[in-house]
Amino acid sequence: MDQQIYGVMYHSDDSESEHEHDHELYLINWDGMPVHVHPFSGVTSFDDGHRHGYAGMTEPAPNGVPHTHAYSTTTSFNDRHSHAISGRTGPAIPLQGGGHLHIFQGVTTVNGATPHRHSYSGRTGNEQK
Repeated sequence: MDQQIYGVMYHSDDSESEHEHDHELYLINWDGMPVHVHPFSGVTSFDDGHRHGYAGMTEPAPNGVPHTHAYSTTTSFNDRHSHAISGRTGPAIPLQGGGHLHIFQGVTTVNGATPHRHSYSGRTGNEQK
């Protein structure tokens, strides 16, 4: 099954080498349908004597169909380290005033002078187009 995907490609000149460069693709629509994202943020569990904050935006997903979103970010730098967070949200939960949100949860990567991980959970903000 072919799906048409449209987006805007952004070229960054912030490469460390003259032979490397980066591109970022911002999706505008997927198979003819507009896409949207969600903000997310929170605080991890208290482990090894500290917590971490985190914030980010989900990956785009199409409007008007059952869907989930991939997400990833890096926690705040606390106790001389940070952790990576990534996963996939649950399905859309409609909001009474319109729009929807998603539930997410997981565990961070292992890091720190005493190797450990943190759990996290939350819900995204409303959709942003």
